[in-house]
Amino acid sequence: MATEGIEAVFLETHNWGKAAKFFQALGFELEVSAGDGSGVFRNGEGTYLVVAEVPEDREPGVQVALRVPDADGFRPDPAVEVVIPFEDTHYGTREMTVRDPDGRLWSLQAPIKN
Repeated sequence: MATEGIEAVFLETHNWGKAAKFFQALGFELEVSAGDGSGVFRNGEGTYLVVAEVPEDREPGVQVALRVPDADGFRPDPAVEVVIPFEDTHYGTREMTVRDPDGRLWSLQAPIKN
């Protein structure tokens, strides 16, 4: 079983308000606002954009999450280094972390089965 494209992009910012206005000006709609300087945007049926404010002394990062249809059926090829196996998240998915050949970390996300 392979991944199915990009599920979400997690983006950190130093200014939630400016970031929200920027993405809304590009056509994204705010679907969820956590009220703590974070929220989820989406443009139509496209990829989720999760934006969270971080302190000024921290470099803002970006994390890409790839979609996996079934965590239990996913068997990564031996060429894929699993850093953290699938775990349930507080935001309703199962998530695995893998490392690419250049050392970047990637998130794989699958729905939680009910």
